[in-house]
Amino acid sequence: MLITQLKTADEIKSLAGSKTVIISCEGCKEVHFPAAAAGELQKDLLGSGTASKVIRTEYVCSPENLSVQTKKHMDKLNAADTIVVFSCGVGVQSVSEKFAGKPVFAGCDTLPLPGYQGVTPLEVDCDQCGECYLNSTGGICPIASCSKSLVNGQCGGCKDGKCEVDKEMECAWDRIYKRLDKLQLLDSMKYPAKLRNFAPGS
Repeated sequence: MLITQLKTADEIKSLAGSKTVIISCEGCKEVHFPAAAAGELQKDLLGSGTASKVIRTEYVCSPENLSVQTKKHMDKLNAADTIVVFSCGVGVQSVSEKFAGKPVFAGCDTLPLPGYQGVTPLEVDCDQCGECYLNSTGGICPIASCSKSLVNGQCGGCKDGKCEVDKEMECAWDRIYKRLDKLQLLDSMKYPAKLRNFAPGS
């Protein structure tokens, strides 16, 4: 089970480009999703001309389903300069993997709640931090994808892009750097490491 909380309207608007496509995941019925507030914000972004399309779909955490659901919208997605995803952290990371050449941002925070999350067969996870780092790290989670859950950059043990804890595992921060470099968004790594708000609904 999951609880998601909408990021502030100002934050979401600051992430949007001039041709933003919104992907709104409505798959997990157990998830508390702020549908009414999200719908109003999406309508506002469309009305202002910031967003060019809202794709309402389900289970974006499944790469196969995501490919099927987005196939008929590829013209808009290819033309988009940013993608904003309204889903849990698993869904945002799946969209980020599929559209690795575009900035993909989270429109929601995933709040701490024990239980099952996502249906993706990939090793993509969300630690339900309460305040999502994905918007500063190229859609790759430093908490769930790093063996040490480091939020302030690579440790000294990485060698040739591999994790010192698990030699078969790619270093999350090496991946983050390469993704942000490709997107010309390296400045987003300058964010200060912040204390996260773990309190649901606060």
